[in-house]
Amino acid sequence: MDFNVKRLAADAGTFLSRAVQFTEEKLGQAEKTELDAHLENLLVRAENTKQWTERIMKQTEVLLQPNPNVRLEEFVYEKLEKKVPTRMNNHELLGQSMIESGNEFGPGTAYGNALIKCGETEKQIGGAEREFIHSSAINFLTPFRNFLEGDFKTILKERKLLQVKRLDLDAAKTRLKKARMADARAAAEQELRMTQSEFDRQAEITRLLLEGVSSTHAHHLRCLNDFVEAQTTYYAQCYQYMVDLQKQLGSFPSSFSNNNQSSVSGGASISVPTIPVSASLPNPSGRGSSATSGGFNELRSSSGSRKARVLYDYDAASSSELSLLADEVITVSSVPGMDSDWLMGERGNQKGKVPITYLELLN
Repeated sequence: MDFNVKRLAADAGTFLSRAVQFTEEKLGQAEKTELDAHLENLLVRAENTKQWTERIMKQTEVLLQPNPNVRLEEFVYEKLEKKVPTRMNNHELLGQSMIESGNEFGPGTAYGNALIKCGETEKQIGGAEREFIHSSAINFLTPFRNFLEGDFKTILKERKLLQVKRLDLDAAKTRLKKARMADARAAAEQELRMTQSEFDRQAEITRLLLEGVSSTHAHHLRCLNDFVEAQTTYYAQCYQYMVDLQKQLGSFPSSFSNNNQSSVSGGASISVPTIPVSASLPNPSGRGSSATSGGFNELRSSSGSRKARVLYDYDAASSSELSLLADEVITVSSVPGMDSDWLMGERGNQKGKVPITYLELLN
């Protein structure tokens, strides 16, 4: 019982110490330990990834299901872990109405037969749409949602813990400054060493998690390719269904054809322009290479160093290389004997080779 009371008292004291430190920082009465610039960049990138992932998800859901009431209903069923009732989509409803009306007017009549054929095609398009939505939900929306509900929540948890460790560290620094007696100073110095160690450990854990966002981007890129492929298949199916339907309607007696479609009944075909799509990603060397090549040549011929802005994320392929984040600024220099496509980059205490195609020299 006494142990629990002491523990509660210690926890209350720690919480109060953090609250005082936080309040004094906000009032400008206490110093605040700043995070490493690389870690700050990683935090900003993770937050941007979270915000844009949410926005892309929302707009994709609107694209797949424009009806907000149906989206809300599907959301409720998902939270209740119940199966969403099967319902016909708009194409299938239209197709059903056309088929029923065609049967009413008589399948033996030109109009009735045309309605039935149109209805069957609309139902085929509805089936293709259903498959497209299902594929997009599994291969595109689900990975995005898993990141937000899994990896990013873990990042958020560790980031909050890092903030707590920083408050403990700064509170320990404040107590050391205020300590006057030798015993008090010794205790404060020991506490400072302990809180510094805990802060450094938590910063490293947070950094490793944040660097994993690069893998998330690579995974989401593959999901984006799957989404585009699903759209391509869906639109190709719809186009083929409509071309086949047009040919069938073109064989009907001309007296039942609309005057504006006489050319269609005569067997005219529709040509769809082919748009070449590159299967590769943009080449990083395409940005600013001509403008900065002279600066790199001057840097290689001198023994000095220059500041450079990183144009793209780069993951080190070996321990001799330095990983980069887009838009961060590093120091670069030339090393005798190094390949002309590389420079030596420095960020704080970190050093390693960096490719020049990912850099833009600053004046």
